[in-house]
Amino acid sequence: MEQGMTGRSGAGRPKPNREIDLYSTPGGARAVENPVRRTILAALRDREHSFDEIVALSGRVKSTVSVHLQDLAAAGVVGSRPDPEDARKKIFSLTGDLVASVSAEDRVADALTAYAGAYRTGAGDPFAFYKLTFRTIRVSLMQEGILLDPLLTRAGERIGEVLYPAVAAPETGAFCANIARFWEDHSLGRIEVAGTEPLALLVYDCFECADLPVTGRPACAFDSGILRALFSGHYGRPTEALETRCYSMGFDHCRFEVVPEDGGEEVEETTAAGHRP
Repeated sequence: MEQGMTGRSGAGRPKPNREIDLYSTPGGARAVENPVRRTILAALRDREHSFDEIVALSGRVKSTVSVHLQDLAAAGVVGSRPDPEDARKKIFSLTGDLVASVSAEDRVADALTAYAGAYRTGAGDPFAFYKLTFRTIRVSLMQEGILLDPLLTRAGERIGEVLYPAVAAPETGAFCANIARFWEDHSLGRIEVAGTEPLALLVYDCFECADLPVTGRPACAFDSGILRALFSGHYGRPTEALETRCYSMGFDHCRFEVVPEDGGEEVEETTAAGHRP
């Protein structure tokens, strides 16, 4: 799509200060490196925008923005529809999703040998090897500055949709207790309910991030996706699971706030049954 996007630098590492966003499209994945195009697409991830809005937020002249939009449309990353208020104008939107980002500034210098060295066969934890595999893959990608959070979130949502019938309960307290029990039974961590307004879940010994390097930002995109799907099913409306604390932020636990996207109140308060000792 863009000049030099398919080439390799060194041993497959990003060039210095190079930032790339990878988007899914109906025709396959597309890499976007141009900073103006990345700005445009970041805005379109939030909502649709008119041409004039895109011009204003990009800080570029109309002719430049028009060329960028034409190229993004040709690549299948952006689509458009007529403006209902003026058929001569268009409303632009994404045709796919952000899959991953590559940034040299986001590389971590973490020794993979530390993860392999912590694993001991016959330790009694049947899930230990799978945790090792998952964390090693995550850190390997982080070493290259590759962030797969959007893809992990969507993968988690699919898992959550499949898991929901197994943990469903009419009351929120019982529902949280079922989720906590599932997490413990599968060595995913220990969940506690820390509050009800908003509903807040604490996760200790998180399988996704407990051993990841401290980066200063949340790392549990997969868990967020699972919890988002679970609580969307429980409340019957789109619900976010926003991670506000994480082991990778230097905390000794992860914290998720469960918030309906429409900003409405939870259906009911979580009862003490949602707490796990």
